[in-house]
Amino acid sequence: MARLRPQDAERHQAAGPDFLEALARGLAVLQAFGAERRQMTLAEVSRVVDLPRATVRRALLTLAQLGHLETDGRLFRLTPRVLRLAAGYLGGNGVSTILQPRCERLSLALGEPCSAAVLDGEEIVFIAYGQPTRMLSVTTMVGWRLPAFCTALGRVLLAGMPDPELDAFFAALRPVAVTPQTDLDPAANHARVLEARRMGFALVDQEAEVGFRSIAVPLRRYDGRVVAALNVGMQMERGSAAMLHDTVLPLLRAEAAEISAQLV
Repeated sequence: MARLRPQDAERHQAAGPDFLEALARGLAVLQAFGAERRQMTLAEVSRVVDLPRATVRRALLTLAQLGHLETDGRLFRLTPRVLRLAAGYLGGNGVSTILQPRCERLSLALGEPCSAAVLDGEEIVFIAYGQPTRMLSVTTMVGWRLPAFCTALGRVLLAGMPDPELDAFFAALRPVAVTPQTDLDPAANHARVLEARRMGFALVDQEAEVGFRSIAVPLRRYDGRVVAALNVGMQMERGSAAMLHDTVLPLLRAEAAEISAQLV
């Protein structure tokens, strides 16, 4: 039986004998698809997940049989059934339920996109999103992922980590530039997270998206633990960093205070 890559096997050793490698391989295959890889051949999936083609073939055909993938015999693509996996989280997670209308309200009031995210490994995942009516896109950012180290949302989420976990995060991080302004120096980014912790917010200027600024604050539950983050972003020509700090930050903080009272 084909096994996980050595680095992946090491990561899961602590799980003990109950860890199911077959399930892990199937999930890895499913997660290989995305915005940049909407459809792939068997060979392409095998290359992305770094598993033998025979193993990947069994996973693909099983997922297709279960209705999570469809295929024309050569190319595989996701089906809407995969949304059931996300729906379980979004519907059963009180944080998402609370944050979606808040993001929509803030976006309407400010005329700028507003989002909320949680931390998942080295990435942030958007769990709520509101956009102004002037933006004609019909897409949603819910489920979208970005690196945590260079985003405002990510920095306030990382700031909520205990120091040992934060140290381990940056020790293991192998950052990749998202824009020409992305700083890849782990020490500098570590310092920015500590600054976000001290200031209670993070402001990022074109580090995660060219021509785009954003500011974020942490969302804490009743015991003070950071469970999510709230963010407003705007294109450079629509506002300066100073405007974000002076005008948007007070609104974000007020909203965060109200939201925290509802988080359990």
